[in-house]
Amino acid sequence: MRVVALVGNKGGAGKTTLCVNLATALNARAPTVILDADPQRSSLQWRDLADRDDAVEVADAVDDVDAAVGDARARFDFIVIDCPPSVHAPQTARVLALCDVALVPVQPSPLDIWATVHIEDKVDEARRVNPGLRALLVINQLEPRTKLSQLMRQALAELSLPAATTAISRRVAYRSSVLEGRTVMDLGSRGSAAAEEITQLIEEVVGT
Repeated sequence: MRVVALVGNKGGAGKTTLCVNLATALNARAPTVILDADPQRSSLQWRDLADRDDAVEVADAVDDVDAAVGDARARFDFIVIDCPPSVHAPQTARVLALCDVALVPVQPSPLDIWATVHIEDKVDEARRVNPGLRALLVINQLEPRTKLSQLMRQALAELSLPAATTAISRRVAYRSSVLEGRTVMDLGSRGSAAAEEITQLIEEVVGT
């Protein structure tokens, strides 16, 4: 059983979009649940939009992350947690203390990179009680051929947290599918390139 958390320190980084896509792809391999620990409850809103029996299960974990994880451990092989967009939120601290992997979506922009400094500090604190915690930056909404994206990759290399080899590109498929309560895996050929990115990230993160 693996616990994967999506952690951020600012809104708009694509945390929930990445969360629902990763969880849906994992659910095709083994029973998976999303625990929504973000007071905005965006993952729960996505699940309401989905309104179909085969969508990945989403549970509310805002009030008690520990209890939600405890309940899920007996039923699921993978737990994916959508954290608040702040490392100072109490839910984020609890999640970092118990998860196996923390993924930090980072857009290729200076503001996003500056925000990761606080995340590095919180990861270091969490490792005092959770020494096995693995944390990875995930470049999100990448436009590979732009000069800014190239410069941001260089800047990320200076941070103490490593970046995942797999980057998530800026694609319409991610935005349009979430608005419909779906994921890129539901779009067939229109979402195939995005689905391949999600698959590659899963292989890198959980190796299954």
